[in-house]
Amino acid sequence: MCGIWALFGSDDCLSVQCLSAMKIAHRGPDAFRFENVNGYTNCCFGFHRLAVVDQLFGMQPIRVKKYPYLWLCYNGEIYNHKKLQHHFEFEYQTKVDGEIILHLYDKGGIEQTVCMLDGVFAFILLDTANKKIFLGRDTYGVRPLFKAVTEDGFLAVCSEAKGLISLKHSMTPFLKVEPFLPGHYEVLDLKPNGKVASVEMVKYHNCRDEPLHALYDSVEKLFPGFEIETVKNNLRILFDNAIKKRLMTDRRIGCLLSGGLDSSLVAAILLKQLKEAQVQYPLQTFAIGMEDSPDLLAARKVANHIGSEHHEVLFNSEEGIQVLDEVIFSLETYDITTVRASVGMYLISKYIRKNTDSVVIFSGEGSDELTQGYIYFHKAPSPEKAEEESERLLKELYLFDVLRADRTTAAHGLELRVPFLDHRFSSYYMSLPPNMRIPKNGIEKHLLRETFEDSNLIPKEILWRPKEAFSDGITSVKNSWFRILQEYIDHQVDDAAMASAAQKFAVNTPKTKEGYYYRQIFERHYPGRADWLPHYWMPRWTSATDPSARTLTHYKATAKA
Repeated sequence: MCGIWALFGSDDCLSVQCLSAMKIAHRGPDAFRFENVNGYTNCCFGFHRLAVVDQLFGMQPIRVKKYPYLWLCYNGEIYNHKKLQHHFEFEYQTKVDGEIILHLYDKGGIEQTVCMLDGVFAFILLDTANKKIFLGRDTYGVRPLFKAVTEDGFLAVCSEAKGLISLKHSMTPFLKVEPFLPGHYEVLDLKPNGKVASVEMVKYHNCRDEPLHALYDSVEKLFPGFEIETVKNNLRILFDNAIKKRLMTDRRIGCLLSGGLDSSLVAAILLKQLKEAQVQYPLQTFAIGMEDSPDLLAARKVANHIGSEHHEVLFNSEEGIQVLDEVIFSLETYDITTVRASVGMYLISKYIRKNTDSVVIFSGEGSDELTQGYIYFHKAPSPEKAEEESERLLKELYLFDVLRADRTTAAHGLELRVPFLDHRFSSYYMSLPPNMRIPKNGIEKHLLRETFEDSNLIPKEILWRPKEAFSDGITSVKNSWFRILQEYIDHQVDDAAMASAAQKFAVNTPKTKEGYYYRQIFERHYPGRADWLPHYWMPRWTSATDPSARTLTHYKATAKA
């Protein structure tokens, strides 16, 4: 987790423009660098570093003696960099995982490079010999990337949009900033005057396809066929491997633990693997909630079962409401579900940064989208429709859950790791017959639960615990977090404002006072940028008007309270 920033063809003073890069300093609290590109007076890189691997040579842009014409700025982790290095016998100059990008590019060009990377990443690669710039982003957009490009060829790129919105350009009073699409790379020509021209934008990987880097994987051979025992065995192998490869770091590892199925499985397998790797410190797990929160109780059970060093963070409604402004600024979105769920994650990340030395944080993000974990999947008209919906959710992760997870942790200088979105695990899961993946016997994620049924990794009642939305599980069943928010906001937004909402907010007009309130805060920080969000997150196949799982008729947690 770092902050990357670059400008090409700036017609304004670079030293003034560089102030914009300071807006993402939170992503890299350990070190900071600006570097102008030789021979181009109007091109530069900015980098904020969180030192996770290679303390000595990890600064960026990365340049090595062998390729003096290549400049690389990237944010991410490439988990298979050592395997590829040994396989192709590349001579490394540093211990930085990103160095593999330079060698792969030199060997086989950009297409082969991005397809071979097993990990999460956003990068800017400059080739001054061939006058090319390449931008790339991982399959699910776990690492963020934004860009702005003008008609006359000024290009600005940054990890977060806040590092671009106040840039100046003579041709454009209002710079159009947009997210760079996950699973894509872009090729741009670099002209002698430092300006750029886009050549092509390529989608290099579909979430259903086995990635090219699987050819160089050390995962034991998977068994063919879709017999249930075969599938379960393959899923265990792949998930185990997804966590093992993510242990790559020189910093302390911790894990978010909500007491739900996903984070509990991650925490249990992570702890087992840290022991096997003979890591000297105990695994710290972190849970957040208000008093009587179902999540806190469930997380405590899991922590006791697996033997982690457990931390519970209590917060009250006032503390949650007070951070809404900071949260929306960090998120760069006004999506209702995302804002609600981000408050707890923002507060727990703040606690981790302030009170512990855990920096690399594992989490269960991505499982609901991949394994059809949302409660509304019970209402899917057919297994095929459920499969389509699952794919749609995965494609949009970068706008919702993955955005929340990255920004709330990055705001406090933490690096998030999400094993459920491992390429090999997720592509295998998506390749299974649609009827294997749907909810069964009234229980969502049935296949995932069944896979770990006999493992004793986590308590049985947690393994079969019904879905609890993160923003709901942190409060008591008696008084949901979304209701607390709505009661407060009801006094902040009057009926007259709601009546004229369509005039004030033409894009994604808020339909509720809660939506209106978040939108007001967003517009204060990011005026005129409402189109970053194409639509609000809402459940399908239901007449619900609120995204909370607790409003759906299937919701069963009250029976457990």
